[in-house]
Amino acid sequence: MTAVPASPGGKLRAYWELGKPRLSGLAVFAVVAGAYMAWPSRRVNPHPPFDLLLATTLGNFLAAIGAAALNMYRERELDPLMKRTQGRPLPTGRLSPREVLGFGLVASTLGVLCVLVGSSPLGGDGVRLVGSWNWTAAGLCAVIVLSYVLVYTPMKVRTPLNTLVGAIPGALPPVVGHAAVLGHLAMPQAVLFAILFCWQIPHFLAIAWRYREDYARAGMRMLPTLDPTGHRTAITMLIYMAGLALASFVPYFTQMAEAQYAAAALLLNLLFFVPTAFAALTRRDEAMRMTFVVSIVYLPLLFVAMVWWRK
Repeated sequence: MTAVPASPGGKLRAYWELGKPRLSGLAVFAVVAGAYMAWPSRRVNPHPPFDLLLATTLGNFLAAIGAAALNMYRERELDPLMKRTQGRPLPTGRLSPREVLGFGLVASTLGVLCVLVGSSPLGGDGVRLVGSWNWTAAGLCAVIVLSYVLVYTPMKVRTPLNTLVGAIPGALPPVVGHAAVLGHLAMPQAVLFAILFCWQIPHFLAIAWRYREDYARAGMRMLPTLDPTGHRTAITMLIYMAGLALASFVPYFTQMAEAQYAAAALLLNLLFFVPTAFAALTRRDEAMRMTFVVSIVYLPLLFVAMVWWRK
C-alpha cells in the first residue's frame, strides 16, 4: 500500500485509530463495573464517587490506547502483510514509527499515573482516603500495558498459546476498577477476572477463524492458522464457553449478586451459547461473525445485570 502523508486533521484521526477506541471503550465499561461491584450498594450514595470513576476510567482508557499503539509499533513490519491491518496509520504512512512509539509511551504512562493519583481507595472504616495514592490499582494497570506489549505481542509469532496469555491483560480492567475502590486485592476480583478471561477465548477465536489466512500470511501462530479442520478451534471455543457459564454464576453463589442476576446470567449464557455452538459445529465464517457480534452484546449486559442486582 502506498504511503500517504496525513493532513493535520488526518493526523488526529490517525492517532485516534491507534488506540482501537471501540475495544478500549469496552475495557472502560468493565472498569466501571468492577468499581461498582466494590462499592457498597446500601450506602446513602449507591454510586462510587465521580472523581474516582473519572480518574480510573480515564487512566485505563489511556493505558489501553497506549498499549494498542505500542502493539502496532512492534508489529509495524507485519501489519502491511494482512488485509485487515493494511489501513492502519503505520502501514499507510499517516504516522511515523517515532510518532506511534512516542504516543504509546506517553498515553500508557499518563494512564497509569492517572489511576495512581486519582483513585483514592476506601479505608478500613469505609471512608475514602482522599489524597492517598492507589498503588494496587496503578500496579494492575501497569501490568495490563507491560504484559500486552512485552509478552503477548511477541508470542503471536511463536506459539498459539498467545491467545491465553493475551487474555490475561484483557481480563484485568474490572480488577483495576475493583481495586480502585478497595485499594487492595480481594477474592471478588478473581471472579471478575475469570468471567472476562473465559469470555475472550470464544470472542477472539471467532475473529481469528475468519482471518486465519491473514494471520498465516503474517506468520502469526494463532490456533486457527495451525488447525486446518477447525476441530481444535471448535473444542476450545466450547470449553471456554462452558467455563464462562460456570464463572458467570459464581457472583450469585458467593453472595456478590442477588437471585435476579442468576436468572439474567442464565438467559445471557443461552444467548451466547447457541451461536457459539453453531459456529463450532459448522466453522462457517457467517456463524463465527454472529458469535463475535453476540459476544459484544453479552458482556455489557452481564455486567449491567451484576451491578444492578449486586449485594
